[in-house]
Amino acid sequence: MSDHAEAPVTPVEAHEPPYYLAVFTTVRTQEQSDYSETNARMEDLVKDIPGYLGMDHAQTPGGLGITVGYFRDADALTQWRTDAEHRAAQRRGRAEWYQSYTLHVAKVERSQGFTREVAQSPAAG
Repeated sequence: MSDHAEAPVTPVEAHEPPYYLAVFTTVRTQEQSDYSETNARMEDLVKDIPGYLGMDHAQTPGGLGITVGYFRDADALTQWRTDAEHRAAQRRGRAEWYQSYTLHVAKVERSQGFTREVAQSPAAG
């Protein structure tokens, strides 16, 4: 079950490369005390970072969670990585909330998107 049910069901839009992404893949423990509140706080906090472009989330029924954060440049990603409140949440995650996790950081060299146009239905009459 995802903590991101209220999030729009659209991916972060494609941006002009280069930019950076951080892929955070997790398996959580049974101990989730204050996780939702801390997660919401981190989502609010990262939005204040100049160069933050957005975030996508997915959760499998089996418990694998994936969060992808998008950042305009390496400086924005570094600012997020070194934020004191974020660092405290990371420590708590290792101590309580995560059974395991991986973090992958990459520079995006190509980006594109697609959105299906919604067809207008003819008026009944």
